Amino acid sequence: MPGISIHVVDVSRGIVAAGMRVELIAVAPDKTERLIASGSISATGVLADAALSRTFEPGFYEARFHVADYYRGAIGAVPTVPFLDVVNYRFGIAAPEAHYHLPMKCTPWGYSCFRGGA
Repeated sequence: MPGISIHVVDVSRGIVAAGMRVELIAVAPDKTERLIASGSISATGVLADAALSRTFEPGFYEARFHVADYYRGAIGAVPTVPFLDVVNYRFGIAAPEAHYHLPMKCTPWGYSCFRGGA
């Protein structure tokens, strides 16, 4: 099953990061960008956008996670200049027939993004 899935967990509170805004961008060799998918993380922790289930061309993509805005809404007490604002995670797709699962674990002070096995 080709495509991309994005799952976000707020590990500082032990819950999915429902409501976090995320965009998926295609980055061309000349560095121009094209929006592929966008939305908020659902109550199940995933970015539910039909565009993610297609076969992606080989190349570079970037997932943008709006961490500071999420924590402003979730806990309210985020500094005017937060430690993390928008986390940009650039990754490459080499095998279009493969599925790329991108779990993101975050706190207001750190994050982990990787290719998962789902």
